[in-house]
Amino acid sequence: MLNDFLASLPFMTEARADLVIGAFWPMVKAGFLVSVPLAVASFLIGMVIAVAVALLRVMPRGGLLHQTALALAKVYISAIRGTPILVQISIVFYGLPAIGVYIDPIPAAIIGFSLNVGAYASETIRAAILSVPKGQWEAGFSIGMTYMQTFRRIIAPQAFRVSVPPLSNEFIGLFKNTSLAAVVTVTELFRVAMESANRAYDFLPVYIEAAVVYWCFCWVLFFIQAKIEKRFDRYVAK
Repeated sequence: MLNDFLASLPFMTEARADLVIGAFWPMVKAGFLVSVPLAVASFLIGMVIAVAVALLRVMPRGGLLHQTALALAKVYISAIRGTPILVQISIVFYGLPAIGVYIDPIPAAIIGFSLNVGAYASETIRAAILSVPKGQWEAGFSIGMTYMQTFRRIIAPQAFRVSVPPLSNEFIGLFKNTSLAAVVTVTELFRVAMESANRAYDFLPVYIEAAVVYWCFCWVLFFIQAKIEKRFDRYVAK
C-alpha cells in the first residue's frame, strides 16, 4: 500500500518508491546509532573546552603564563571561526597522516566537531558570564569566597540559565553538521543516504528523504529544547 501511494506521487515511479522505502530504516538506524551519539559526544567534549576557554578569557589578567594561554585561546577561536568545519575535519582525518598521526574516522570526526563547538560555545558562555552583574562577584568576595568559589556558587548557575537557549541551538546545529562526517567515511545518516542513492544512481528522492529524516530528528530536538527552556523559565520565576 505504501509502495503504491509513493508511486502515485509526482516524479515517483515504482522503482523510486522501492528505493525510498528501502533506504528509510537504514537512515533512521544510522541516525540513532551514529549521528546522535556523535553529536552528543562532540558536544560534551566541546563544552569542556568551551568552559575552560571562557573562564580563561573572563578571569582577571595574570602573569606571563596566563597572558600566553589567553593569546593561544584567541588564536584558537579566530582560526576555528574563520575556517569551514569541513576543512577542519578533513585536516584531522586526511591531513594529520602526513605527519604520522593516524586517527580513525569516528574519533577524527569527534575531534573536529569538538574543537568547533568549543570555539563557538566559548563565546556564548563568555557572554553569559559577562551578563551577570558585577555586583554578584563583589558580593561573593565580600563574604570571603575565592574567585572560583564565587564563580561556581553564584555566577555559574545564573550564567547557565542565560546560555541554555543558544547552547541548545548549538547542539541542534551540531546534529545537522554530523552529515559532514560522511566526508571522512563515517557511516552516519547522510552517508547511508549517499550509499543508497549511489547504488541506484537516483539521488533526488533519497536526498529529499534524508532531509525529511533530519527534519524529524530536529523536530524532536526542538521539542526537548522548548521543554528545557520552559522548565528553566519556571525555575527563574520562582
